[in-house]
Amino acid sequence: MAIVIHLDVMLAKRKMKLNELAAEIGITPQNLSVLKSGRAKAIRFSTLEAICRALACQPGDILEYEQGGEDATD
Repeated sequence: MAIVIHLDVMLAKRKMKLNELAAEIGITPQNLSVLKSGRAKAIRFSTLEAICRALACQPGDILEYEQGGEDATD
């Protein structure tokens, strides 16, 4: 995937567990785990906003575009 998820990095920086974040933002740990592992195909802006608020970060701290990923068309 051309979009890399760095949620695990931000959780480690904030010394927060996945289950704690899930409870704080009102999403199931399973759904958050799908996002963290990079298996998610989409994310709602409201979810991204809640994650950024809870982790005191910017969307770019969590999401990164990596050129040449498997979805690349060039």
